[in-house]
Amino acid sequence: MVTTWPSWPGRSMRPQSIHRVTVERDLPVPMPDGAVLLADRYVPRGAVRPPTILIRSPYGRRGMFGLMYGRAFARHGFQVIMQSCRGCFGSGGVPSPLDEHEDGLATLAWLREQPWYGGVLAMHGPSYLGYAQWAIAAFAGPDLRAMATSVTASQFRDAAYVGGAFALESSLIWSTLTATIDSPFGALTAPRRTRRAALSGRPLSELDLLSAGRAVPFFQDLLAHHSAPAAYWDRRDFSASVGEVDAAVTMLGGWYDIFLPWQVKDYLAQRAAGRRPQLTIGPWYHTDIRQTRAANADALIWFRAHLMGDASGLREQPVRLFVTGADTWRDYPDWPVPGMRPQRWHLQAGRGLDPAGPGHAEPDRYRYDPAHPTPALGGPVLLGNSEPRDQRRLEARRDVLVYTGPELREDTDMIGPVTAELYLRSSTRHTDVVVRVCDVHPGGASYNVCEGVRRLTSGTPLPDADGVRRVEVDLWPIGHRFRRGHRIRVHVASGAYPRVARNLGTGDLLGADGAMVVAEQEVLHDPGHPSAVVLPLVPR
Repeated sequence: MVTTWPSWPGRSMRPQSIHRVTVERDLPVPMPDGAVLLADRYVPRGAVRPPTILIRSPYGRRGMFGLMYGRAFARHGFQVIMQSCRGCFGSGGVPSPLDEHEDGLATLAWLREQPWYGGVLAMHGPSYLGYAQWAIAAFAGPDLRAMATSVTASQFRDAAYVGGAFALESSLIWSTLTATIDSPFGALTAPRRTRRAALSGRPLSELDLLSAGRAVPFFQDLLAHHSAPAAYWDRRDFSASVGEVDAAVTMLGGWYDIFLPWQVKDYLAQRAAGRRPQLTIGPWYHTDIRQTRAANADALIWFRAHLMGDASGLREQPVRLFVTGADTWRDYPDWPVPGMRPQRWHLQAGRGLDPAGPGHAEPDRYRYDPAHPTPALGGPVLLGNSEPRDQRRLEARRDVLVYTGPELREDTDMIGPVTAELYLRSSTRHTDVVVRVCDVHPGGASYNVCEGVRRLTSGTPLPDADGVRRVEVDLWPIGHRFRRGHRIRVHVASGAYPRVARNLGTGDLLGADGAMVVAEQEVLHDPGHPSAVVLPLVPR
């Protein structure tokens, strides 16, 4: 599907003068353990102790990153400190992915000792760079005035183990990318090498060797800590401190981004603590250049307001959403948006879908074979275009149940969280449930809108006396108009490979090279088992 989106509606912030920029390279920043991290300082000429923007990155601090973040903001009167994380691009120490708390605080301590530091600070950056902000934000002190985070979250655990499953493709892509980032074309070839490795059929524990050419400690850590994540993730999870952050926070995400559900949770945590963050969600995927441009424009306005006292560019409403299908931006006072009400769309006999309650019907059945796992067509992934794709080839498979609603008589806006409640009977206690919502166009094309996965184990959820388990699945949030004449469609399956690692059906640990168990699945939809997808209806 080729779509042309309206331009970003943010105001242009043209300063009265554009500064020339001086760059100081390889400033040594000592860490408490003796490691020395390197940073570059971008300085606007003529500015005396201007506000500082700190950016900490594992992807380098020069080239494209230096232009996009260092020079771009220095030209507008900010001094920018771009630091390479531990073990990356000249910085000392051994790389320790997601372990950014202590190094970040030590960097702040060093910053405050510099004669050119003016006493006010902001942080900026997407993805890992945004996570590095959350790692220190609640502990940074009062001179941290603002943060601009994009396509990121305060913890990455739930994105790695999405719904309790394992986000194989994105986890392997990042492991491969960081292991080969210094090699020519490492970033460009990582997705292709990753997909080839993931589809090789080899055990998970060998895929980093196939993709990156060597064992990658971070990937092996993800496998080792899947069943008992607390020991590894507790020091890498800063979601509990999000509400304690005093700095003004703007968050920008994409409907097709892998971190969106948890970015929204960070927004809600700030709101629950009485804060007034700003949230923007556009029609973007994780590495979308349009998102990068919008995030920089958003950050510039935000920093001008909170570090320079120029609030002329701020918008009136804190929540701005692009409604796909309607192809328009809308501003709201909060998320969830006012007037939204959950609407249950029940699975019906004959593979129907309707807000009316289900009648008496026999269960629908399918067979999931991990030796031939159900594939994914599109969906959120770390690198690559995650925009909607026509799902008809997937819908033709016998291991995908497809439920389709009636032709809509009017435009129907769905904006907010999406969940599914299914009643499942399985021949194995270890299986996955994948739920996907699609928009079926009048010509028959079926484009994915959002999806989610839930991994079931022997303990959760427990079956009733008839072996039926009530399964709740969290899907990605949406802001979408299903147009008049379109239909709403729901998929139920047990795989989305290789985006999600296949469930072998045995309960063995990730990486084990063991037997595979075929799952015979039954989805019940009757008055006693009202399986449904809950969509966020917003009356027009």
